Amino acid sequence: MPNAITRLITGGTIIMTAAFAAPANAAENKLTIVNPPNLGDPAPNGYSTAVIVPPNARIAYISGLGGQDSTGGLSPDFATQVKQAYANLGTALEGIGARPDQVAKLTVYVVDHDMSKLGVLTQNVVEMFGANLPAQTLVPVPKLAIDPMLFEVEAVVVLD
Repeated sequence: MPNAITRLITGGTIIMTAAFAAPANAAENKLTIVNPPNLGDPAPNGYSTAVIVPPNARIAYISGLGGQDSTGGLSPDFATQVKQAYANLGTALEGIGARPDQVAKLTVYVVDHDMSKLGVLTQNVVEMFGANLPAQTLVPVPKLAIDPMLFEVEAVVVLD
């Protein structure tokens, strides 16, 4: 094997070993939620201002999930789509061996967003995350990948 490839493989092994080092205890692998008082309390709107990820954490990225049910069906109702999208997020978290309290950041995309939709969004986030609200960004969009989609959620997750 050429010398450069040997060094690359060895270097990759060292990097992977360091990246997957286990923390000294479980408390060191917890997310830290920060809501500076001078920015107001974001919790009533279903998010936290900032989330600090622990050092040496493994990160997973969950692609945008819509409100499709297990058959691929999509309700025309916004609230139904949001509820199903968060159920789908729960399924994706289970699939990677994670829990809602490991979600550091959400990005949600809402078709034709207006303030009347905030209540539905906040209710679903609080139901899933309780007091461990992740950082979150809401992006109003004119449409999503599939025409009947009204909502999509993606997540950044810190794995144990």
